Amino acid sequence: MHRRRRTALLLSAAIAAAPLLTACGNDAHPGAAAVVGGQRITVAQLENRVSEVRAAQRAAVPDDAQYAQVIAKSGTLPRDVLHNLVLDRVLHRAAQDAGVTVTRKELQKMRSELEGQVGGAKALETAWLQQYGIAPERLDENLRLQLEAQKLAAALGTDTGKPAFWNALAEASKKLDIDLNPRYGTWDVQKSSRADAKTPWVREVTAAGTPQTA
Repeated sequence: MHRRRRTALLLSAAIAAAPLLTACGNDAHPGAAAVVGGQRITVAQLENRVSEVRAAQRAAVPDDAQYAQVIAKSGTLPRDVLHNLVLDRVLHRAAQDAGVTVTRKELQKMRSELEGQVGGAKALETAWLQQYGIAPERLDENLRLQLEAQKLAAALGTDTGKPAFWNALAEASKKLDIDLNPRYGTWDVQKSSRADAKTPWVREVTAAGTPQTA
């Protein structure tokens, strides 16, 4: 598999179970899905991102039965999207600490190469939507994340699968003092990954008050 595809898979696969950690409560940060470095990722922002993915999935799969299957297979989408939002900030902080930057030219080059590999812009958007739950309008943001990860690993003299890379993310996670709303789990600093909180009484509820199984 191409290294860039491995990086994307790696960062997506980091969404995994981990030991229970201390998480923030709703009262401490009302309306926040997470607080990263003192900045809020609001529930509304998270829901908008999830809606973007669902709209893209619906457009790609107009058949009702097939779309229902897509929904069933991506029931953890809100948590996965939040994971990516937090990880993006963690990775960016780690890259900043290492003096790593990504230019627009580098991003365009990466996207062009990937489009050439999969058969065009539309095919790349479809692949990222299906494999990683990334809406087409967020593709460049995600590719920047992947490129930043590659350049950070190179600056550290390692690769994204080695402990040195993840140790750098763990240090960034500590500095950012990440708190997740318990309904979305907790943040494992050492793994730089979201983990499900062991609180079965916490139920996700949509704005309309309907229980949600994400």
